[in-house]
Amino acid sequence: MAEEISGKNFIEQIIDQDLKEGKVTKVVTRFPPEPNGYLHIGHAKSILLNYGLAKEYGGQFNLRFDDTNPTKEKTEFVQSILDDVKWLGADFEDRLFFASDYFEQMYEAAVFLIRKGKAFVCDLSADEIREYRGTLTEPGKNSPYRDRSIEENLRLFEGMKNGEFPDGSKVLRAKIDMSSPNINMRDPVIYRVAHMTHHNTGDKWCIYPMYDFAHPIEDAIEGVTHSICTLEFEDHRPLYDWVVRELEYENPPKQIEFAKLYLTNVITGKRYIKQLVEEGIVDGWDDPRLVSIAALRRRGFTPSAIRKFMELVGISKSQSSVDYAMLEYCVRDDLKLSAKRYMAVVDPVRLVIDNYPEGQVEYLDVENNQENEALGSRKVAFSKHLYIEREDFMEVPPKKYFRLFPDNEVRLKNAYFVKCVGYEKDDSGNVTVVHCTYDPETKSGSGFEGRKVKGTIHWVSEESAIDAEVRLYENIVDEEKGKLNEDGSLNLNPNSLVVMKNCKLEQAFADANPGEAFQFLRNGFFCVDSKDSTKERPVFNRIVSLKSSYKPGN
Repeated sequence: MAEEISGKNFIEQIIDQDLKEGKVTKVVTRFPPEPNGYLHIGHAKSILLNYGLAKEYGGQFNLRFDDTNPTKEKTEFVQSILDDVKWLGADFEDRLFFASDYFEQMYEAAVFLIRKGKAFVCDLSADEIREYRGTLTEPGKNSPYRDRSIEENLRLFEGMKNGEFPDGSKVLRAKIDMSSPNINMRDPVIYRVAHMTHHNTGDKWCIYPMYDFAHPIEDAIEGVTHSICTLEFEDHRPLYDWVVRELEYENPPKQIEFAKLYLTNVITGKRYIKQLVEEGIVDGWDDPRLVSIAALRRRGFTPSAIRKFMELVGISKSQSSVDYAMLEYCVRDDLKLSAKRYMAVVDPVRLVIDNYPEGQVEYLDVENNQENEALGSRKVAFSKHLYIEREDFMEVPPKKYFRLFPDNEVRLKNAYFVKCVGYEKDDSGNVTVVHCTYDPETKSGSGFEGRKVKGTIHWVSEESAIDAEVRLYENIVDEEKGKLNEDGSLNLNPNSLVVMKNCKLEQAFADANPGEAFQFLRNGFFCVDSKDSTKERPVFNRIVSLKSSYKPGN
């Protein structure tokens, strides 16, 4: 791709050129979230990009809250964003800022523009401003208040600040060009009256700056050199440049846009997530079916897996969608060597070994991960009474079914060969107990070289089993039909959450900690739920299954 010449993306090439020409001497980037919701996977791309560039060039990375809209902002969201950025590994040290800390400087900047004749107080309503703005094919027309004197504008703007006017009665607008082909340049609103309590400044202010005015000022104050944002701000760049130019900053920041991350079959829009939360369809912004960073963390995704995913996605100017399966591939790849592999029976049925001594328990040596010796081994209890997965027994099996059925023999993982000799059913026809016999000569590790078996199944000893709840997650929207129904409502997947009660886990899980990830042998990767799990009532979330539809290089 043209954007990746010499192994560097187009943003790195711009920075290299700026450094070479002496336009900047130290690279400063920032991540500027608005605290009006939880961050999602798309924000992770921006965080890691901005932090990675600052680290690559030995510069600085700022975390700055763009808290200029008190109608939607909460301290809960501020804390969640702090947690997310730290978890991803983006170190902002003492470089934490709030746009609201600059309200005085922004006000003075607005006064400066008024004195230059570049801003005016306008009494038009929001609807009238839209009407005057024109269309993509027709120029706008000047506000009747555009030619107010500098003195009158200064007096009215001070009155706005002092609370003399009700909400919506007056705004401050930049005086640019109502015939500009770029609608953003048609005398945009830069301040509005809003008698709202702010989470940081309380009731000190009753006027608040608009994002397009505040953002370039924040960047300039902090010495940001490269203001990196997503492509929807490309049409706003002329206004960004106008603000820093008219305010006469000596070293103005440069805005650079890159393509947003679009992930298939997920919901990232705050409006939709808010709806799911408020309607109780999910249990909060961190519900593991969502792709907020908090939800991914709770589900068991790792920061290193997300970093690898972003490396695979890359940086470009071209909009495209990325398959969710790629993200799942990255977490599988990350966990396959780092996660311990224990036995857990999600849908249990009892198995009785009829010829195994009653009351005897032996302890088998089992490796924690056959691909990573450093994770060591453990002792696993084996006894007459076990649990196996319900799907590992069939009365009348189809062809190529190599698990348990009458007269068939399988290997119990790390233990013995067992042969099915019968089974019991309840009044509803459900199998309740499978009866087997075992061959003591076939113990794993004994060097037995007799007959072969095609099937190996996992198990858990009934005497030492831990009861647990296991939650099986799928995408919250229906993959086949798309995210939205014809009426615009979300096309929800009714099977996005399946809760399995009374699952049976081996004793080693007793030491599991919240957030810790494991591989359930043959079932997938799971982690201890950090919200609902307790030692007395453990809850495990499925991170991903073992099978992947994504192959590197696809």
